[in-house]
Amino acid sequence: MKLQELAEEFAQNVAAQTDAIWNGDARKGNRHAKRYIAAFKKLREHRDAGMDALARLFTHPRMDVRVKAAIYLLSEKPEQARPVLEEAAKSEGMIPFEASQALKYWNEGTWRLDLD
Repeated sequence: MKLQELAEEFAQNVAAQTDAIWNGDARKGNRHAKRYIAAFKKLREHRDAGMDALARLFTHPRMDVRVKAAIYLLSEKPEQARPVLEEAAKSEGMIPFEASQALKYWNEGTWRLDLD
């Protein structure tokens, strides 16, 4: 699978998880979370090229996809990820809250993406 296809798989499953959560279907949301985590892990295996493919999602039309990509890349690409999170955090709702929490932990020095 090409890197851009993996990034698109990440995006589609983030969006599907958000939609499932809004529809009250946590089980379905969890299935999509497992899929975007798997896509991220595959992208991570390709090091910089994989992370660059994921970073292209910083301009995705859906805020949830932009924010999730930024959260997953905060440690790898903080100069690019932080502005995405800062912009989202200006709004209200679940996704802006996730963005603000990631920034809070980053600023405190306690940020850690734990996928294992």
